[in-house]
Amino acid sequence: MSQRNHRGTACVGALLACVTAFGGALASPAAASPAHRPATPPPVSDFKGVNWADPRDNFAHDAVVPSGLSTADGYATTYAKSKAIIGGFSELGANTVRLPVNPASVNGPFWTSYRGAIDAATAKGFKVILGYWEADNAKDGKIDDQASWDRMWARITSAYARNSKVYFEPMNEPFGYTAQEWRDIAAKWVSTHGNVPRDRILIGGYKYSEDVKPVCADPRLKGTRLALHNYGFWHTDWTSVDQWKADFKSRIGDCASRTILDEFGASMTTGLDYNGPAGTSNEIAYIQAATDTIRELGLGSVYWPGLRNGDTYSLTTLQGTGTNLSLTVNNQSGLDRLHWAWKQ
Repeated sequence: MSQRNHRGTACVGALLACVTAFGGALASPAAASPAHRPATPPPVSDFKGVNWADPRDNFAHDAVVPSGLSTADGYATTYAKSKAIIGGFSELGANTVRLPVNPASVNGPFWTSYRGAIDAATAKGFKVILGYWEADNAKDGKIDDQASWDRMWARITSAYARNSKVYFEPMNEPFGYTAQEWRDIAAKWVSTHGNVPRDRILIGGYKYSEDVKPVCADPRLKGTRLALHNYGFWHTDWTSVDQWKADFKSRIGDCASRTILDEFGASMTTGLDYNGPAGTSNEIAYIQAATDTIRELGLGSVYWPGLRNGDTYSLTTLQGTGTNLSLTVNNQSGLDRLHWAWKQ
C-alpha cells in the first residue's frame, strides 16, 4: 500500500536464525501445472504465508520483480533462485506466498521467466496468491489501464486456472473506488473468469483492503475469499492489545471464515521483542493482537513481507549470490508470533 512508503532503508540487526534452501532439478512450465482440483477447498486457516515483494513496494510502471530475481534471467535461473527462496520460506513454517503482478510483468517478455517463480512455489506445494499492483506513477487506487489489465488477467488465468495451488487477487488496495464501484468491478472479474473456481479468488476489502464486510455482503461474490489489510502505523498511539483486537474484528464482522489477512506487518530490524509486554510500543501491541486474532478466528494470514530488500518490516534478509541463496531471520520473536498465529 502507498502508506508503506514511510519506511526507510532497512537497518538489519542481529541475524538470529539461518534458513538454508536446497537446489534440485528444474520443472518446465507445463510440468509444473497440476490440473486436479481438491475435493474440498482448504479453509482460510490453511493459508500460512508471507509476501515476496519488489524492493519498490510492488509499485512499478515496468515489470514488477520480487527481491532476488532479475529480468535478465531466463526461466531456468528464475526457477532455481525461486526454489531456494521458497525453500527458505518453507523453513519459516509458511505454505503460502503472495506475489505481485502487473501488465508490464505479464504482458511483456518477463512473463516467460517470471512463471519460474510461480512454478517453483507450486512444485514445493505452496499456495501462490497473484495480486495486481498499480504503477508507481499512478497510485490513485484504480486500475491503470483497463485493456492492459484485462489482457494480463486473461494471460494469467489461461496459464494457471487449472492449477489448484494458484489463487487470484484482482487488485491490491482499490482505495480509488467507492464500495459499490469496487464490488461491481470485482463481480465483473468473477463473471469474466468463470473458469476460475470462486474459492481461488481473493477479493480485497474496501479502500486499502481495510474492511471486508461490504464485499462479503455482496451476493455476486458469494464463495470467494476476502483479502484484508491492517497495519500498526494506522494508529501509532494505540498501545493496547485489546484495542487492536477490537479494531481487527470490526473490519471482519461475521466473515472470518472467508478472510485472509494478506498484509500485516511491523518493524523486524529494530530489535523489538514481540514476545514481551507492549509497554509504550504500538507495534508490539499490534503484532500481538494480529497474531492472537488470526489464531482465535482461524483467519488466513500472509505476513508483509517475508522478503523485500530495503524494508524494515522484512522478516528475512536475502544472503548469497546467483542461485546459491538463503534467508536469515531478522527477528526471532516476530517469527515466534507467526508460529503462534499458525498454531505451529
